[in-house]
Amino acid sequence: MLDRIRIVLIGTSHPGNIGATARAMRNMGLEDLALVTPRCDPKDQDAYSRASGANTLVDAARQFDALEEAVADCTLVVGASARSRHLPWPMVAPRALAESLPAALAPEGARAALVFGREDTGLTNAELQRCHQHVHIPTNPDFSSLNLAAAVQVLAYECRQAFLALDDAPATPAAEPDREADLPFGVTWDNPPATHADLERFFAHLESTLTAIEFHDPDNPRQLMARLRRLFMRAHLDSMEMNILRGILGTIDKRLREKS
Repeated sequence: MLDRIRIVLIGTSHPGNIGATARAMRNMGLEDLALVTPRCDPKDQDAYSRASGANTLVDAARQFDALEEAVADCTLVVGASARSRHLPWPMVAPRALAESLPAALAPEGARAALVFGREDTGLTNAELQRCHQHVHIPTNPDFSSLNLAAAVQVLAYECRQAFLALDDAPATPAAEPDREADLPFGVTWDNPPATHADLERFFAHLESTLTAIEFHDPDNPRQLMARLRRLFMRAHLDSMEMNILRGILGTIDKRLREKS
């Protein structure tokens, strides 16, 4: 389970926070670190100093130009957010998130990304809208500022506790599949979950088609695409459902071309 969890840092400005994040990850058994447009040198000496021996994670950290690239193969993307948003999004506490991961990561090829924003401004609304869920660490409201690496440590700790609880759980006979009772990423699901790259292609196609039929006005969007993102992200589409939706859009596009 821990091997399928990726920590994503966006726009990190201090190399020491990258090193401290690597240390926090290594403490809890996480190995997959991705950096999106860092605003510092990730291989600066401060990074290695703060890593305190987790240098291999600093060396192996992959760099990306956009969040979409960093999580393209992920089937669950969770953004860390300390602020309430104008458009509410599914919000989960760290422990509840961790407890949901065994089911979320059970399907073959499933992978989760935990996304953290800039030290000064966090994640943008656009970045948060590319997440299935948001996770909020309930800090002291009178002093809620949390260091980036400390936030990573909290979530990494909860992930490890969920992994240990899963490892210690007594084996039980497999239950008969019950689609109605399954979790969104339940182990009895009949198709693998759609990846983030699949979703992004779908949203681009959806927006193009809605614009073509004049349902969506890009000059006056009224949060339409944001709300549709929230709807489909909340549904946790699988690969077959994604193919059906893309097929519907493709047929609409074809009919529009025929009429024109």
